[in-house]
Amino acid sequence: MTFAQLYVVAVLVIPLTLVFMNRLREDVAALLMAIALGLAQFLGLGVLGPPNTPDAASNALTGFGTPEVITLMALFIVTTCLDKYGATRWIASKLLAIGGKSERRLIALFALTAALLSLFMNTLAAGALLLPSALDACRRTGIKPSKLLIPIAYGTMLGGAATYLTTANIVVSGLLPLANPPQQSLGVLDFTPTGGLVGIAGLIFLALFGKFLLPDREPPSFEQFPSGDQLSKTYNLQERLWEATVRADSSLIDKSINETQIGETLGLAVLGIRHKRRAIPAYDVHYHLQAGDVLLIVGREERVIQLESSGLNIQPAPENTAYETQGTLFAEVIVPPRSNIEGKTLQELTFRTQYGFTAIALWRDQRSYRTDVGTFALHTGDTLLLMGPKDKLPLIKNHPDIVVMETTSNGSGINGRKVALTLAIGISALIAMFAGIPAELAMISGALLVLLTGLMKPEEAYSAIKWRAIFLIAGAISVSVGMVQTGLAQMIGDAVVSFVTPFGPLGLVAGTYVLSATLTQIMGGQISPLVVAPITISAAIRLGVNPQAIAVTTAISGSISFITPLSHPVNILMIAPANYRFSDFVKSGWLLTIICFIMLMIAVPLFWTL
Repeated sequence: MTFAQLYVVAVLVIPLTLVFMNRLREDVAALLMAIALGLAQFLGLGVLGPPNTPDAASNALTGFGTPEVITLMALFIVTTCLDKYGATRWIASKLLAIGGKSERRLIALFALTAALLSLFMNTLAAGALLLPSALDACRRTGIKPSKLLIPIAYGTMLGGAATYLTTANIVVSGLLPLANPPQQSLGVLDFTPTGGLVGIAGLIFLALFGKFLLPDREPPSFEQFPSGDQLSKTYNLQERLWEATVRADSSLIDKSINETQIGETLGLAVLGIRHKRRAIPAYDVHYHLQAGDVLLIVGREERVIQLESSGLNIQPAPENTAYETQGTLFAEVIVPPRSNIEGKTLQELTFRTQYGFTAIALWRDQRSYRTDVGTFALHTGDTLLLMGPKDKLPLIKNHPDIVVMETTSNGSGINGRKVALTLAIGISALIAMFAGIPAELAMISGALLVLLTGLMKPEEAYSAIKWRAIFLIAGAISVSVGMVQTGLAQMIGDAVVSFVTPFGPLGLVAGTYVLSATLTQIMGGQISPLVVAPITISAAIRLGVNPQAIAVTTAISGSISFITPLSHPVNILMIAPANYRFSDFVKSGWLLTIICFIMLMIAVPLFWTL
């Protein structure tokens, strides 16, 4: 091996070892690899370009502008928009209706749903779409995210192996006509029998044994969001929750909630209004009460009863009443030591006027107070339960004298019109991709349309991007460039092919899998086919083995390699929300990789002539 090749191996092995030992975060390790390669190139070592070309050092950061990274950022925006309007919670509710609180059933359901989605859409998009649904299911059931997110990632890859729409499959099919001599490219359904059999076996394995192989990790603190139901139980809202129906003779008709002065005069909190089948937030100053409207109110009975004189019929709210309306959220905040608001009341601070959030309850000395919350002089350690519009959340997060501990997702309702518009934009982007427009251009155009239509604000879009995943992918790409540039990938490929050649066609299938799966762990399943496919297709032609069969093997092998988070961006996407470690993918993925290898060795001779 040359010194440049040894240097690339060291740059790869040392940071990954530290990651595996939990001494270094994955994204930091990826950036460290990129910088180490860039500095070596600048000093004259040819690891990212020809030797003694310092300008090529900038190749270390080209990953930030790759199609994969740009596509991923756009996907974050579009899928977060779907989550904003309730689509992901709708999916979660449907899966929970089937799976209940059974960990095993939910693992199987989320893996299966991910596989089915990836048959018709980009693997990464399928994973990004299901991620919020899984987190919502975890909040409702108490199951750790670490039990559901790896099954989603693996499910998308298993489903992607059976469809032409996966990046690796498209790349390998396009390389067949470039072989010498040119070969027939693969059709849309050529991957389905082989990949389908492998995928079914993998899904069955996850359903039966995933519960025992998956880690049981506490999620990071910023992901431990309670549901509205959990917060309501903590603050005992149900025993102070009332429905007030507006009679035709009510003096409150044609008034907004602010104009009724219910909170100021009686110390009550209005959570929302139900107008026929429509849920309206209490902070909507443009909506005026009508006969038949139902107000959801929190407070003591003797105070609420006084509203009868204003023409309202009062009754206790039913169990399991939905507390949140579309676009609202709960926020739990604490008054920290030395806060400037200590000793002041929320009314004195005009808190609702300035920040748009209504104080529903106050927790102090192991007791919940749900009436006259705005008149309590605040103490250090007081915890307030607030409710308000999602777009105002940054205001209270930036408040210098309170600390936001938790927030909930908004209610389980779905805004059908806006979800449909977001889906139309996303599907249009996918159609544009199939029509030949570059994936990154199609998806970033979709994200731009989300902003132009007002579905999301730019600030929300920036917050939607998971920067940890972006930095990890961008940094890891530089290692792939180094392996190709130094000839390390070619050397490994030639060695594997030479070793398996004496074992005939099945030996080539096995060698192709080992080579593709190994490089995929380092280079990613979207990049390794570019390196592996030319080697394996050429070997198949030389040995007289069906090159289409080997091409299918190469592509699928890149999709069903689960041992490291680097093997696919969808794995990287799941790391932060579940607090995964590098070793978690090794422990849960090595046996699944072997199962898929066995099934591939059965499927290729079964469906292809070797």
